[in-house]
Amino acid sequence: MPNSVFGYSPTVIALLTLLTPLASALVIALFLRRAGGIAALVSTFTAAIVAAGGLTLAFGGFRDAAVDASTTWLSLGDFALSLGIKFDDLSALMISIVGIVGLCVHVFSLGYMHDDEAKARYFGGLSIFMFSMLGIVLADNLFMIFIFWELVGFSSYVLINHYHAKQSAADASKKAFIANRVGDFGFLLGIIACYYAFGTVNLSEIADKVQGGALVSATIPLLLFCGAVGKSAQMPLHVWLPDAMEGPTPVSALIHAATMVAAGIFMLCRIEPLFAAAPLALTVVMWVGAATALYAALCAITQSDIKKVLAYSTLSQLGYMVAAFGLGRLDIPPQDGAVGAVKITMITAGAAAAMFHLTTHAFFKALMFLGSGSVIHGCHHEQNIFKMGGLWKKMPLTFITFTIGVLAIIGMPGLAGFFSKDAILFLAMENSTPVFVILAFSAVLTAFYMVRLWRLVFFGAPRSEDASHAHEGGFSMTLPLIVLAVLSFVGGWVTIFGGKLSIYGDKFGQILSQIPEAHGAAHTTILIVSVAVMTLGAGAALLLYKPASTDALAAKSPVLFAFLGFLQGSFDSAYGYYVAKVQQRFAMLLEFLERIFLSGLIIRGLAGAVGLVGLGTRALHTGSLHTYVYWFLFGAAVLWAFAGGWLN
Repeated sequence: MPNSVFGYSPTVIALLTLLTPLASALVIALFLRRAGGIAALVSTFTAAIVAAGGLTLAFGGFRDAAVDASTTWLSLGDFALSLGIKFDDLSALMISIVGIVGLCVHVFSLGYMHDDEAKARYFGGLSIFMFSMLGIVLADNLFMIFIFWELVGFSSYVLINHYHAKQSAADASKKAFIANRVGDFGFLLGIIACYYAFGTVNLSEIADKVQGGALVSATIPLLLFCGAVGKSAQMPLHVWLPDAMEGPTPVSALIHAATMVAAGIFMLCRIEPLFAAAPLALTVVMWVGAATALYAALCAITQSDIKKVLAYSTLSQLGYMVAAFGLGRLDIPPQDGAVGAVKITMITAGAAAAMFHLTTHAFFKALMFLGSGSVIHGCHHEQNIFKMGGLWKKMPLTFITFTIGVLAIIGMPGLAGFFSKDAILFLAMENSTPVFVILAFSAVLTAFYMVRLWRLVFFGAPRSEDASHAHEGGFSMTLPLIVLAVLSFVGGWVTIFGGKLSIYGDKFGQILSQIPEAHGAAHTTILIVSVAVMTLGAGAALLLYKPASTDALAAKSPVLFAFLGFLQGSFDSAYGYYVAKVQQRFAMLLEFLERIFLSGLIIRGLAGAVGLVGLGTRALHTGSLHTYVYWFLFGAAVLWAFAGGWLN
């Protein structure tokens, strides 16, 4: 392993990569608020530095040996809070994703946000988000993760609320902020419980203690999982993600497809030793993920907004990742070149499959979100898929790259999504038949709604004036599409680009290559199932949907369509009912009690009593010397009486 690159140690490179976007955000906030063009260039150049630094760390040989450095930031008696860097295969994989996708989004934004009046605020928000996300990736302890976790929530709030003059955008940002705070409260309780149980929140020390035989209650990993439920939009805290599409489309690509929502999955993989020692927690995680995958896929079928379809698709794929983490009960005998001389543990396979799908999903979903941004930009900000059509002729490059993204997500053999989804379905078949059925059916629905979207947007005649005048974006908007399309091809070729050339690294690459190869017959079954579900879903969509201005499912099966619409709004309705009928009335009761007892009885009552004493005291101040002499003699007599009784 090299000790340095250009004279810099890996710790210094990691620090520079982390702090550069923070410097960019500060420069934009202090000096460039009215210079949007310069701010955009500064932020994009910073993103290029982050990508270069991340890829240098990932491919410069530093992941061959872990980098683990920290320093004490706050000390209170026996309690010490440290800030440090933990760089390993997992960090290398995640920092590569953040760097590559982040740079693509910045470059795309140069064209997409060209005429935006608040461009400086937008790019400043992107920079602070990159800093926050990198902090989570490189953190070596749970407290540090939580600090950057909250900064990610703040930057997400700012970016979703970019069009703050729109009431829907303001409401969406508040909804995202509140939903994440609910999950973060459980996350914070889990961190406190972890410190109480182990005396540390350092990730390496926790792993050592657990592997050394320390008992782990299922409560601790499940409380920490609450943070992932919020950030990765799992049921029942999923409601914020579809509404977050009110933000600019490149924000959706960066935050709500590739990085922020993936932070929960990354955090789960960081604390995998805790889950390995608590099988009950793994089971809960598995079922939450499976339920989210199915629910979101059903909701996506009825959407007419191109970004809402992709939002529910993201929810469903995040459910796949969470389910994969909980499904990781797989023992595989070591093969030549395998990690260690022991079997792959039951949790490592699940974590590897989850990160595998996280990576491939980041590429093809960022591609589709940026592709939708290209469509929206070309159609003069029209987002209704039933008002599009015929765009394959007018926007050929967007059509080709978007098609690659669609084929990747529905599991076309050879593309990235096929390999990662194949690994998850294999784990499900090996460990839980009900979950396997749910995930396979979700895959059918994925192929159905994605082909529906693809056909309505790109084929047929233009169904609106905006679609008839659509046009391809400039170079800054097409180049990221090409890059992400290529990654959507090669991102799943773990065995071809194995070892040090692979973005997955030695450890993940070897594990991932063994998962589908462990049992040949089972893998063949999964291959057949994958192709079958893709063909079934895509074929049904092609048969049902013709390019038209109305929804064919609503026309042919209004009852089913209405049920799916009710299913989509059920959680929002339940939360609205709770707030209006329970929380608000409870707040009114507390206000009533506060007015009667606290403000009335205690505060005003005591104030009244003190006032009466004051009035009596004021009555004694007559201004007469004779009266004061009499009171003095009376006081002396009382004092003499008490003093005499005490002496006796």
